[in-house]
Amino acid sequence: MNLLLSKETNTIKKLELFEELVNTASNTDFKIAIVYARLATDLANKTQNKTWQPKFNEMKGRIHANLLELDSASYHFDKAFKGYTEIDDKKGQATTLFKIGWVYKKRGDIESAMQSDLKALKLMESINDKAGIAGANTRISEDLCRQERFEEALEYALKNIAFSKKNDLNEELIFSYTNAGSASIAMHKPEDAYMYFNKAVSLAQALGYNPIYMCDFFNNRGNALKRLGRYNEALKDYQEVLKLSKQTNYRNAYVTVSANLGEINLLKGNYKEALKHQLQTVKLQEEDNDLTNLTENYGHISTIYEKLKNYPLALEYQKKARIMRDSTAKIDSDKAMSDLLTKYETGKKDEAIASQALLIEQKSKAQSLIFAVALLLGLLLLSLLYFFNKNKKATKIIRAKNAENELLLKEIHHRVKNNLEMVKSLIALQSAQIEDAATKDAMIASQNRVQSMGIIHQKLYQGNNLGSIEMKDYFLNLSEGILDTFNAEDKVQIKCAMDHLNLDVDTAVPIGLIVNELLTNALKYAFPENKKGEISISLEKFKSNHLKLKVSDNGVGKINGMAPKGTGFGSQLVNLLTQQLNGKMVERSEKGTLIEFDFLIDTAA
Repeated sequence: MNLLLSKETNTIKKLELFEELVNTASNTDFKIAIVYARLATDLANKTQNKTWQPKFNEMKGRIHANLLELDSASYHFDKAFKGYTEIDDKKGQATTLFKIGWVYKKRGDIESAMQSDLKALKLMESINDKAGIAGANTRISEDLCRQERFEEALEYALKNIAFSKKNDLNEELIFSYTNAGSASIAMHKPEDAYMYFNKAVSLAQALGYNPIYMCDFFNNRGNALKRLGRYNEALKDYQEVLKLSKQTNYRNAYVTVSANLGEINLLKGNYKEALKHQLQTVKLQEEDNDLTNLTENYGHISTIYEKLKNYPLALEYQKKARIMRDSTAKIDSDKAMSDLLTKYETGKKDEAIASQALLIEQKSKAQSLIFAVALLLGLLLLSLLYFFNKNKKATKIIRAKNAENELLLKEIHHRVKNNLEMVKSLIALQSAQIEDAATKDAMIASQNRVQSMGIIHQKLYQGNNLGSIEMKDYFLNLSEGILDTFNAEDKVQIKCAMDHLNLDVDTAVPIGLIVNELLTNALKYAFPENKKGEISISLEKFKSNHLKLKVSDNGVGKINGMAPKGTGFGSQLVNLLTQQLNGKMVERSEKGTLIEFDFLIDTAA
């Protein structure tokens, strides 16, 4: 007996040593780590040690995941989950589900990823594992962000920050800061994003964090710095990621930072250097069948080739981007994800209601004296239920029909947006080959007008309300696109000083076109000779049916006696659209140009 115990003890010590070796090697060389994990799994299998078998399968899956060998990762994670289930290790099941969800995310299957994360959350809650609960909420916030439900993602992240601080969960605090930063950057709040990402980097450095994770933290901060226009600081963070990813053989980080180095060099005008990094990124992503950001990276390559005047290849990669985007778009993703989250959140409420009903039933005792009255009431109730059920069925049919119509409308808006984007790209490529300056300006103006309408349709199919557009977010998106067209990000800042305001589509489209014309005009004429400046946009509603739009700049303003520049088509278009909205326009030239509109909108609909 003692001999057997001694033998088993030695085996456990060997397994513990292998675990340490695997974890250490994971920070330096995944190929060495996988060898140790394989040897450890063989040893656990020989000794029939069911505690260690799933643990090492989970380790092997994690290593394959970091190498982006997704099929192998799935195989080992499935074995690990089965092993943890056999020994009823709920925490082991949950941690494996987290990793299974990660694989789904890499494959672009966000719905399945959410299912895995919600199952893991339920398991962690069942054993009251605080760190596990925080980890699950971190991943659900990430899922919401990938689904472009950014406000909900930020809400989850902020709750998790408070939860992690309360329970001294520094590791999850780092990842909650990261999620808050990701949601903020997607909501066009780069200052907030930088604050959260910087907190994540600082805390991780203070804790001497794993260099593999530091790759992601530095990369995130670099993204925020890039959005803030602090390109040199961003480049420094990206170079740190490149160094760490090579040291740790972290392929996933290497792929991501290659893309970011390509984009930052594109922004700095280093087109040949940018092309080198972007082609490397796409090559690795195609090899790994990793669809994450592949559409965006194809688009960056198209832009770089356009800058290098290689128009055939620019168009080829633009087509690749469109094909990839259409193949991965899921119009009903929002509804599916909402259903998953709602089922989980209401599941706990249903359990509480069921428990309460059982308690009432146990306490309730029928009394013979009121039997006759109860019977009469019962008959009345059955009658009411009959009519209610008929009404409920009719309501369900109406709701189902509405949902079907809503899905169809979203599909229409999605296709219109894609077609407008293709038209915009073709105009951009055609204009790049035109030598005549006036014709080229006209083509660029047309490109921006198409873009302003395309953003409207994008907001409609991505949003929850098919009948209205949130104008502040729309103006911010429109401004980014126009600044990019004129390569003016470094010299002109566009501010949107207004509260959130929703407008119907018939009002939003002409206002969007008006703002597009005014921004284009300001960027062309208000800041000559690379003069730096600022443009402000504001839109407010008052008296229930009046809208006041202001667009101002601090540029050179109009010079008296000088003939207007351009073809005049833009001015004619603004006048026609103003009339369409029953509006009046006033223009002032003091310390720049201020154009103010007062629109009388129809509220009779």
